Amino acid sequence: MIQLNIHDAKTHLSKYLKNLTEEETILLCKRNIPIAKIVGLKSKSTKKRKIGLAKGDFVVPDDFSDPLPDDLLAAFEGH
Repeated sequence: MIQLNIHDAKTHLSKYLKNLTEEETILLCKRNIPIAKIVGLKSKSTKKRKIGLAKGDFVVPDDFSDPLPDDLLAAFEGH
């Protein structure tokens, strides 16, 4: 467990977060009294996602990029 006072956290937090693993905890303190805990999360997957995983799950209509109807456009603009 890493214990940091707020001043040190404001100055060096990015350094500590870069090395934080899911087994570690950072304890934030105010005048050496614990006030918050930062826990490491499971690492993101470094595998690249395969393109086309949702192919066939939905269809983009031909008019998808057409301008909105005037009444709907007016509703977005607050008229």
